Amino acid sequence: MSVTWTSDSPPPVEPITFRGWLRVLRRGVPFGIVVGLGLILTLILRLIEAPLFGQRRPITPYITRAVCMAVFPIIGMGFRMNGQPAKGRVAVVANHASWLDIFALNARQRIYFVSKSEVAAWPGIGWLARATGTVFISRDRKDAKRQSEIFSWRLSHGHRLLFFPEGTSTDTLRVLPFKTTLFQPFFADDLRGILKVQPVSLHYFAPSEKDPRFYGWWGDMDFGSHLLQVLAAPRQGRVEVTYHPAVSVKDFDDRKALARHCEETVRRAF
Repeated sequence: MSVTWTSDSPPPVEPITFRGWLRVLRRGVPFGIVVGLGLILTLILRLIEAPLFGQRRPITPYITRAVCMAVFPIIGMGFRMNGQPAKGRVAVVANHASWLDIFALNARQRIYFVSKSEVAAWPGIGWLARATGTVFISRDRKDAKRQSEIFSWRLSHGHRLLFFPEGTSTDTLRVLPFKTTLFQPFFADDLRGILKVQPVSLHYFAPSEKDPRFYGWWGDMDFGSHLLQVLAAPRQGRVEVTYHPAVSVKDFDDRKALARHCEETVRRAF
């Protein structure tokens, strides 16, 4: 994992006007209700799912998808999908730009995120991540072998894991070099011959009157403040999620070659 990416010139934080606060209420209340009810329903159903199916989740991912699909019309943000999620035994890799990535990537397929361990303690997002089966990893190299074993186990049991190989979020305007470490589990003996990897590009378009980095969330930016800025915007922009063709792991010599291909593919969408 890389250190957190930051910028020398963060976007301006605009004061929220009276009308802005009305928009926060109009969008934020249904946003909170939908996400909250989805979380509660997921936790309740997991009490049934867990003893019957263990790590398998035949029901609750559909709740996650429904919530994430509802979020964009609630906040007035456009959503466009190019291409299709691949079928079969697939791992997904994408660029990372915002907390909105969680909703954009969950809206069209059943996936489980791989996230840094700090996220588990974040209010709101952390609770949602734990409830939806996120795999948390640390930046300690001593844990690399154990984490690789966890990835292999989850992938071999049919879980579609989503990785952010940049290791950090950015300002939506760039793609950082992909770290190759997270690609190593794909080359496990029981996975290399059957697993595919699908690169996905997340491209955010800010409202016309806003900073181009408006939806970006990085460094030490506060989640609550950023959420309020998004909810208060007079007009919203959009996000485009592009699903590129999946590739077979067996067609690559090693993790570096696979990481390079995925990075170049994701970058071309920018």
